[in-house]
Amino acid sequence: MITDEQRETLRGWFTGRLPDGLFESLVELVVDREEITVIGRIPGPRLPEDVSAAEREAAVQGRIQEFRERTREDRVAVAREAEHRFRRKVSWGVECAGERALFTHVAAPVMTRLRQPERQVLDTLIAGGVARSRSDALAWCVRLVQRHTDDWLTELRESLEHVQRVRERGPDTGEVADSSTRDPEDG
Repeated sequence: MITDEQRETLRGWFTGRLPDGLFESLVELVVDREEITVIGRIPGPRLPEDVSAAEREAAVQGRIQEFRERTREDRVAVAREAEHRFRRKVSWGVECAGERALFTHVAAPVMTRLRQPERQVLDTLIAGGVARSRSDALAWCVRLVQRHTDDWLTELRESLEHVQRVRERGPDTGEVADSSTRDPEDG
């Protein structure tokens, strides 16, 4: 779990390290144990107001692809430095004209043991055509929980950050005087 202070440090580092003009703004920085995802806003294409939805969508996708190709070297240089410094992979994405696109991202394997009733849920999703495999079915379940419990997960993350701050102030951090070094006269 990452604390607010660690998140702010990461955001500050990326804000300072990203080449000027790479993004209009840094929209979001998402961090977990394996990955840092950097999402920036880029300008949308200039189009006439009466353009069709299909043409607008194609123009936005073209702009995103152009940005991805043009900025690859700069993004790779920043990612290498960040990966060395923060010990996490760096992934990139953009927002353009209301669309979000991720260029690269980590798909980390997660091992779990499930009992038969839980496996039956996954197998039902496969049989129903919702997922191709148990792995896909489990990912679908996680996305569903995430979508429907966002407020609860936010509250849980905030609680975990509080626990982390309390741990950092614990007796092993040096903030509490060691009783063996006290003067016996002080009582």
